[in-house]
Amino acid sequence: MSYTNPNLPAEERAEHLLGLMTLEEKAGQLIQPFGWQAYEHRDGKMTLTESFKEKVAGGGVGSLYGMLRADPWTGVTLATGLSPREGAEAVNTLQRYVLEHSRLGIPVLIGEECSHGHMAIGATVFPVPLSLGSSWNVELYREVCRAVALETRSQGGAVTYSPVLDVVRDPRWGRTEECFGEDAYLISEMAVAAVEGLQGESLQSGSSVGATLKHFVGYGSSEGGRNAGPVHMGWRELLEVDLLPFKKAVEAGAVSIMPAYNEIDGVPCTTNTELLEDILREAWGFEGLIITDCGAIEMLASGHDVAEDGMDAAVQSLEAGIDMEMSGEMYGKYLVDAVREGKLDPALLDRAVRRVLTLKFRLGLFEQPFADPDAAERVIGSKAHQELARQVAGESIILLKNEAGVLPLSKTAGTIAVIGPNADAGYNQLGDYTSPQPPAKVATVLSGIRSKLAAEPERVLYAPGCRIKGDSREGFEAALACAEQADTVVMVVGGSSARDFGEGSIDLKTGASKVTENAWNDMDCGEGIDRVSLTLSGVQLELIQQVHQLGKPVIVVYINGRPVSEPWIDEHVHAILEAWYPGQEGGHAVADILFGDVNPSGKLTVSVPKHVGQLPVYYNGKRSRGKRYLEADSQPQYPFGFGLSYTEFTYSGLKVKPEVIAAGEAAIVSVDVQNTGDREGAEVVQLYISDVASKVTRPARELKAFDKIKLAPGEKQTVLFTVGPEQLQYIGPDLRPVVEPGAFKVLVGKHVNDTLSTDLTVRG
Repeated sequence: MSYTNPNLPAEERAEHLLGLMTLEEKAGQLIQPFGWQAYEHRDGKMTLTESFKEKVAGGGVGSLYGMLRADPWTGVTLATGLSPREGAEAVNTLQRYVLEHSRLGIPVLIGEECSHGHMAIGATVFPVPLSLGSSWNVELYREVCRAVALETRSQGGAVTYSPVLDVVRDPRWGRTEECFGEDAYLISEMAVAAVEGLQGESLQSGSSVGATLKHFVGYGSSEGGRNAGPVHMGWRELLEVDLLPFKKAVEAGAVSIMPAYNEIDGVPCTTNTELLEDILREAWGFEGLIITDCGAIEMLASGHDVAEDGMDAAVQSLEAGIDMEMSGEMYGKYLVDAVREGKLDPALLDRAVRRVLTLKFRLGLFEQPFADPDAAERVIGSKAHQELARQVAGESIILLKNEAGVLPLSKTAGTIAVIGPNADAGYNQLGDYTSPQPPAKVATVLSGIRSKLAAEPERVLYAPGCRIKGDSREGFEAALACAEQADTVVMVVGGSSARDFGEGSIDLKTGASKVTENAWNDMDCGEGIDRVSLTLSGVQLELIQQVHQLGKPVIVVYINGRPVSEPWIDEHVHAILEAWYPGQEGGHAVADILFGDVNPSGKLTVSVPKHVGQLPVYYNGKRSRGKRYLEADSQPQYPFGFGLSYTEFTYSGLKVKPEVIAAGEAAIVSVDVQNTGDREGAEVVQLYISDVASKVTRPARELKAFDKIKLAPGEKQTVLFTVGPEQLQYIGPDLRPVVEPGAFKVLVGKHVNDTLSTDLTVRG
């Protein structure tokens, strides 16, 4: 039969298979039940559940979500979960059953969460995207994505629900950690790297997975920083900012997209045909799969209230272009009846099924539906991936302050007190969307420092001091006694996105955490955990203040998922490291920085405000937004692109040639960067463009290029950038890209507020 012929185009094979399918079989391809509910794992044996077998018999299952996922929502633990080999074998058992017990032998599409590592037991946990973005190392991030794809596909996962391309506008939002930052250009560069890294050279490869871009779109601009809240945004900003990373990733070949929960100007993204059809399909030419987020269709009838009931919500979604429903509740319940009752055009059902089948053919699932248990056992959590996790964590850590060169620390002298709730709390440095971990797998900051001074363990003292949340000070006395004995104090504080097994802290429908009054739940960040403040939770600041009164050098290490706004800390402590959630090797990476084995090179991708009342404080706001408040100016404490080093870099000789170009031409920008310090270091050279006058108001400056270079002491390098139509254009009065004649400023430097400037003119 044609659909079994691997030599035919995927589209032709899908068309033939579609013509053989019943209505029930078609509807079955559009649902994605929860994968962990498809099997039971007891006493080392995996068996398929009767409910899953019934779904297969009733028309089939197109996809499974999170079959290998392990976390409190799924209830899959280290004790009950699947090892890398067992996971691959379980996928094979399931696929074999489906192929043998369905009429047409259509394999299941296994979709997994992989935003910073496959969310399965044993997988490598890389730093969260906010940290990965802070590396400003696109090539290194591409390597991370290749590793994640290899680990995921070896176990049978064929698509991943990443990368997250949301543009952060209010860091009170709990999902800030899942994003690369506040700048659309930077996010676009990381988006392309993610697609290239995850999908590789061939989707059919045993080391590639399909990338799903999310959340389409505006999700990071929700009202009040509240998750899935309404978005108030005009089309120009939408096209120019939030849609840009998605456009670039689609151009890079992404095969799947997930609409966001939020509404934009009153229209939920799930049913926004202007976004899903006019822009995504027609303007961009996207031919891949559109899958909902979990519960999004139900939200249309209960939340957005734009549908009368579940049937109406399902019909609206399919008509708008939604091909598959994560969870499958609404599609599974209503699609067949909707067609039979004449409420849904069968051609639209066929359209969605055709896209699902085409993706399966492109992924090579019909030729190779099975995982490779030997490969899974070999590559998942491998030594090479651990080393990669440590390297990228080290490049992502940002040195915010280093008074009198207190860092790096000496390996040969002095006692160090390591104090704080995140000093030895492994889960607190991993971020949300992380699987259960054996304690020995995660290198905490305490264990990283102890490893550096293993020959002299007596030089490292430890006390937690307090929890992330809560007002208990019972640990203060021990912490102060610990600090009193030390020459230097390293305070490891911040936040936590570690989910727990408290029944009230998990939304059983979506897996998002809920704010609870449970005193033992330290989670103050992550999905569903939005805040009114950016200060440290609990009594952490008070602990730091009391330790500081001892007169010892105090180094603060932030382990967190959103910026911390604590002016007292900025003013009084001697050094500050922002590590975000640095992943399983994060403790070693922090220690590498503290002792100077790695020279810090991370740069901020989000502006850090002095006070939450300054929000929004993202760097590329409009010129007219004002310069100050009554109590303070509007400048952040630490600006976008900021990050210190243990060496010094100087910029000189900024030139643009030619200085005058036509609208369709390009100029070459050159700048000399020299390491004038005594250590080798890496510098992120950043180029910004400022349109001096335009028909539509513009940001004062926008990032348009960057290059991370490594220089030996005394070494000088000339860095080149190309500035052409893509760097100079904006969305004009007619909502189309335009390069207007006139004057532009080209700014190159260390961060957005520390640049050299020269002129470029576009002639009319």
